[in-house]
Amino acid sequence: MQNYASARSPDMREPYETGRHLARMLLWILAVLLLFFSSLDVWYFLRAVVVVLKAWFQPPVWDVLAEQSVGGWVLPHDIDYMGHMNNARYLRECDFARFAFYTRNGLFKAARALGGNMVVGASTIRYRRSLALGEAFELRSRIVTWDEKSFFLEQRFVSCRDGFISAVMLCRQNILRGSPDKILQFLCKRK
Repeated sequence: MQNYASARSPDMREPYETGRHLARMLLWILAVLLLFFSSLDVWYFLRAVVVVLKAWFQPPVWDVLAEQSVGGWVLPHDIDYMGHMNNARYLRECDFARFAFYTRNGLFKAARALGGNMVVGASTIRYRRSLALGEAFELRSRIVTWDEKSFFLEQRFVSCRDGFISAVMLCRQNILRGSPDKILQFLCKRK
């Protein structure tokens, strides 16, 4: 007695084999996604890409010292067991605001064009009043000063409800393989 699969014509085996191949490929894709989501903060990287793309399509800010702001809301995954924004989420929101800030004023592009990079060297934050679930806020960022190695930024969380400054972060942004002076000179030459 012949095996049913071998008795089928080659044309009949193709859809069956293609289906098995597709199922195997989908399982591999799911396994890779599971590995990424279990070992990396995928949502952080996705949001970073969205923030940079959004800033890329907004009008550029030619004044490097100008204050820029981005809006946000306290979402359920941002809160801790006390019902307000988790301390670590403030720093995360500051990351995204800096990405938008550097994209719009051209600092990131200038640093890369000069072969440099920017990394956070230090940060300190003062919490004045907690942000509650669902509360809208505006995150205002500005360069306060710079020295031979770093830019110093101030980032303020301003409640949209009453304008109260809920938190203030100071950040030292170190320039690797470059200096703030070179970056600013490069930016002064742009049109």
